[in-house]
Amino acid sequence: MFSRRTLLGGAAAGASALGLAACGGSGGSGGSTEEITTLKIMAPLLSETAPDPEGQLQKAIEEFIGMPMEITWVPNSSYGERVTVTMASDNIPHVMVQTGKDADFARTAEAGGYWDLTDILADYPNLTPENEEIAHGASINGKMYGIFRGRDAMRAAVILRKDWLANLGLDEPETTDDLKEIARAFTEDDPAGDGSATTGLIIPAWAGYGNNGPYDLWEAWHGTANVWKDEGGTLSPAFLAPEFLEANTAMREMVEAGHVNKDFATMDAATWNDPFFTGQGGIIMDVSSRGLALQGLWKDSDPENYTDYVTMVGNLKNPDGTLWALPTPGYSGYVAVPKASVPTEEQLATVLTAMDKLASEEGQRLLNNGLEGVNYEVENDMSVPIEGEEADVVSSDTSAFAQLGTASNGYLALTVAPTDENDAALGEKRDAFHEADLDSAVFNPGAAYMSESYLQNGAILDQIVVDARLKYLAGEIDESGLTAELERWESSGGQQVVDEMNELYQAGGN
Repeated sequence: MFSRRTLLGGAAAGASALGLAACGGSGGSGGSTEEITTLKIMAPLLSETAPDPEGQLQKAIEEFIGMPMEITWVPNSSYGERVTVTMASDNIPHVMVQTGKDADFARTAEAGGYWDLTDILADYPNLTPENEEIAHGASINGKMYGIFRGRDAMRAAVILRKDWLANLGLDEPETTDDLKEIARAFTEDDPAGDGSATTGLIIPAWAGYGNNGPYDLWEAWHGTANVWKDEGGTLSPAFLAPEFLEANTAMREMVEAGHVNKDFATMDAATWNDPFFTGQGGIIMDVSSRGLALQGLWKDSDPENYTDYVTMVGNLKNPDGTLWALPTPGYSGYVAVPKASVPTEEQLATVLTAMDKLASEEGQRLLNNGLEGVNYEVENDMSVPIEGEEADVVSSDTSAFAQLGTASNGYLALTVAPTDENDAALGEKRDAFHEADLDSAVFNPGAAYMSESYLQNGAILDQIVVDARLKYLAGEIDESGLTAELERWESSGGQQVVDEMNELYQAGGN
């Protein structure tokens, strides 16, 4: 039982297109057995401006860990390519952020390019994983080749037009049948009360399979296993089980009835909020942060009544009342230590001691909140932003340094205080259903394992499933056509993936 965002080989989307990175040439900065006195790091930059090495925040972090840092910030858009080039160079940093479990990272790690930390992390209290299920799912065939960067294990939500529910006298949904009825009513019963054309469920074009998209949510709620299904100790692809067909047949009925936007196969996901905000549709199945963002749009446009437009619920029960909740992997990549630059156990201890400090409560606050009294104050155990030019610089730097955080021991930094009681109310509701849904989370039993065949051909195999599902929902093929496409997946290399995954699964003691 592990996460869904990993694909059938346990690797991230697109992994099969990546090649094997070398483990470094002569090691450059690595290879030396001298004591590490400056910690060299490479990390992705998600903002436009990299932190100033002489800036307040970096100096505070250096003082906290007891050594200077030399950080290479790489634009996120080209980060994967830069990792490959760097690992094949003679100038490898001591610490490298890995943004996902992809083929490049997995192969390099298993070839000895990164330290195996499986039996080492327990020596560092702040690097000891809080959740063993997430830790196992983050492993590569049972081995931990980095410190995983912890993330929320539950994010799924159904976001609805609150005003439309009120106009039609409808309650918030609890089951998938409830949602189907709301989608019908939002399409057919003039929910806005002005005669305008509306659609119930809004789905954008969605690439990939098993990456927590709206189709994955719908399938999970109908009892479809999370990517892999454990049948008496043997793994089988979830999409070959009857529940997958049942879920997509129910979705196809909604599409045929016109209760889903007609352009669901082509709509740009970047514009997902637009039809909801402009009154063209009333339901989104996604992560709960989208609901908070949508409420923020109305807060700007209608500040007096902005709480009237958005509500959210968590994972839905299936028609017989059973709840299968879809979790995230619970992590987003790793902080890994290359052996070429850190060849000795003494050097590794230096690096891990620094990372352990950064994963402490004080360290997490520095990385995620910034500097108390400079860019935030603490009120009611929450951070409240400080305004001003100096504060803005530190806050910008904080958004970059957050990429170095691991929090595999749990998130210990401060949450940002809501701007008012109404935002707080929606946030508290979100937190409550996420916590409740975790009790029914269905994890992916194959998340830790990576099939060599999948690493080579996974993108092609996944596309067969994605295309077959989309054609079935659009009415281009019938049930027999869907079955034929999934059989083609098996004959195109899928069965070899299944066989290899089961070898790994059994070897892992399952």
